[in-house]
Amino acid sequence: MMRTKLLAAFSLLAISLASCGANRAGEKDAQDVFEITEFEIFEKPWAMEFDAGTGVLFITEMQGSIRFRWPDGRLGSVTGVPKVDYGGQGGLGDFIFAPGQDSSKLDSRIVYLSWAEAGDGDTRGAAVARAKMVCATDLACELQDLAVIWRQPKVSGRGHYSHRLTFSPDGQFLYIASGDRQHMTPAQDLTNNLGSIVRLLPDGTPATGNPFADRPSPTNQIWSFGHRNILGLAFDAEGRLWDLEHGPRGGDELNLVRKGANYGWPVVSEGKHYSGERIPDHATRPDLSAPAVSWNPVIAPGDMIVYGGSLFPDWQGQVLIAAMNPAGLVRVAIDGDKAREAAFYSMPQRIRSIAEGPDGAIWVIEDGRRGDRSRLLKLTPRAK
Repeated sequence: MMRTKLLAAFSLLAISLASCGANRAGEKDAQDVFEITEFEIFEKPWAMEFDAGTGVLFITEMQGSIRFRWPDGRLGSVTGVPKVDYGGQGGLGDFIFAPGQDSSKLDSRIVYLSWAEAGDGDTRGAAVARAKMVCATDLACELQDLAVIWRQPKVSGRGHYSHRLTFSPDGQFLYIASGDRQHMTPAQDLTNNLGSIVRLLPDGTPATGNPFADRPSPTNQIWSFGHRNILGLAFDAEGRLWDLEHGPRGGDELNLVRKGANYGWPVVSEGKHYSGERIPDHATRPDLSAPAVSWNPVIAPGDMIVYGGSLFPDWQGQVLIAAMNPAGLVRVAIDGDKAREAAFYSMPQRIRSIAEGPDGAIWVIEDGRRGDRSRLLKLTPRAK
């Protein structure tokens, strides 16, 4: 059953945890801007997605579970989820619906999901599958006819899978974020799909019109490259694709993604290596695509949306980012090909994922690291 209560005493805890504190331009406590309503607790959540026809919210948990919440608070679960390689940054990842499914009855849907998949020896890589989700009851759904349509190469390590998914606004193309897996140099090597954004047809076939379509697979999948760890993918109202990336030690990025563009990692960055070793910045290589905006100190992004709702009309067309360090929401205004941070709303726990509800409310879920409670929260405008 739904457990709802308004959060209190938000301010002191938020201030104590926000590392940039009062030095951050435009910073406000989230409780001063939003009415914040708390719902259920989830275990290691990673992604959220609303079903357009019913308003049901689906949430992935990294250990390999998919749970969903009806608007009236009923909770259900999805079975048939593939085995995931859980550990580090790996596990169950994104979950989205194929476009054009708006039935008011939750009976069957075509869905896409990503996860970390084990390979031979101490290797693993992200996988993406298409499946039919069949719901026998309102609270019990099953993934059927699951077929893997895309994979990363299997390499060592448990980081930087990225594996965010989104469809183009016309529904014709599936975009997949493929991280560098913390191996860095593959992001500049077009013979693999690491450190890239790939563009596929809904069945997983490389899309015609890709910049390297005349080359062998997997090069013919690639739409852009030179990326590090992409944790947000979203289209704006003009049909332009934006990505959100973790930098190294500094240098988190929001990028306007262009066909065939090289975003420079690890050749350039606005941050440093964790060892402290300097990386040349983007100004040294004007031939490589620079970010629309970057952060140093970091925001440690977890997810993003381009807001289009009516509850916050002044924010339409702006980017809202789930931030983990400092914990909160970042609002970014877009001006042509450039962007700027417009506001930061501090919160008491790291925010992993963000979604826009059917009524324009903003839904977020906490990161849940180190045993923290991963609360599902709904944000609406605070009455003035």
